[in-house]
Amino acid sequence: MKQIGVGILGFGTVGAGVAEGLVKHRNLMAERLGVDIVLRRIADLDIVTPRGVDIPAGVLTTDAASVVVDPSVDIVVETIGGTGIAKKLVLDAIAAKKCVVTANKKLLAEYGAEIFDAAEKSGVDIYFGASVGGGIPIIRSLREGLSGNEIESIHGILNGTCNYILTRMENEALPFETVLKDAQRLGYAEANPSLDVDGFDTAHKACILAALAFGFQPKLSQVQVEGIRDLGEDDVRYAADFGYRIKLLACIARDGDEIEVGVHPTLVPKSHMLYNVNDAFNAAMVKADMSDYTMYYGRGAGRAPTASTVVGDIGDIARNLARGGARYRRAVPTYGEGKMRLKAAGDICSKFYIRFLVEDRPGAFGTIASILGRHSVSISAATQKAGSVGKEPVPVVALTHRAKAADLEAALAEIKASGVIGADPVALRVL
Repeated sequence: MKQIGVGILGFGTVGAGVAEGLVKHRNLMAERLGVDIVLRRIADLDIVTPRGVDIPAGVLTTDAASVVVDPSVDIVVETIGGTGIAKKLVLDAIAAKKCVVTANKKLLAEYGAEIFDAAEKSGVDIYFGASVGGGIPIIRSLREGLSGNEIESIHGILNGTCNYILTRMENEALPFETVLKDAQRLGYAEANPSLDVDGFDTAHKACILAALAFGFQPKLSQVQVEGIRDLGEDDVRYAADFGYRIKLLACIARDGDEIEVGVHPTLVPKSHMLYNVNDAFNAAMVKADMSDYTMYYGRGAGRAPTASTVVGDIGDIARNLARGGARYRRAVPTYGEGKMRLKAAGDICSKFYIRFLVEDRPGAFGTIASILGRHSVSISAATQKAGSVGKEPVPVVALTHRAKAADLEAALAEIKASGVIGADPVALRVL
């Protein structure tokens, strides 16, 4: 049986999980794939701290460059993360004609074009199934299972930290900061949680999904990104009163030759399957012309789920190499480049949830409704929240029909200037 050697760069949470999977399931994978996948090398600055994995002697090293050029290594697995040394090592591996597996969404979202072009020139494969959704097979589904479909839209809960926080805010009526501290204590959130709670982790993943779905990868700097840091527990409660839950959603959709890509706290109705995705779980719902709706659900992070997808990618490449067939398939197609463009954030249409703190005087809400109407924003439902009567100002919550984001923004600016509200309004999208 042909042997395929693997070298792992990074021996942290994911790297250790990958090593464990390769060692533990070596015989099982050989039986299933017809190829013997051998863990040859692991590089990390710390090779002393136990990871709970029985690693064969001579495998560990602190010299990452030596793993990349080792002739016994056929597949390089990058689990370092970030865009510093990880980028250099990935490009070095590609230049050395090594296939690469990575879970690094930030690297691919920001430098994917450069890396995929280098792989094309070298004729090597790059697999990155764990870069979006951890153990969820959304990448594999878009690359393979749905390859015969025109993708229309993808809506995804792609960050477990945010989903955990929002679930507890709703279920326990707790403020954001309280739940965040618990999430940090439990290991769901980093000491510096900005990548997660400010929406950028989700945005990296959204860019990757857009590239796979439409052959067009938007620049991260052009994507509208809103996080959950400023979300109040009142809005979580008021949304529930209307029959919605607030989720941080990646929204990717095609409208002719324009692609919408954005990350927003969004009200999800009870009738939608994403409504019941709670705690640290992830899910992505894909709408395509032939398959219609399909949903992919599971754990979006963690040692075992992420490592499971990485090991699956290793298995696919190893089987290709063992068969001696064509090794290269462009990781992200580019058929949309030059044909499609990113839709301007202001041109995107949506229903909206709006909360106003309205001055308690006659005609105040009539002024708000009139201004909204002049900007082509019509209200479908509105309510003054119970228990607020007699207080200054009064919380009033409204849902709108579909409207352009730019029209709503202009209306809210005029409403703020009118003096009929006591604080800046809150506006959230409705799925």
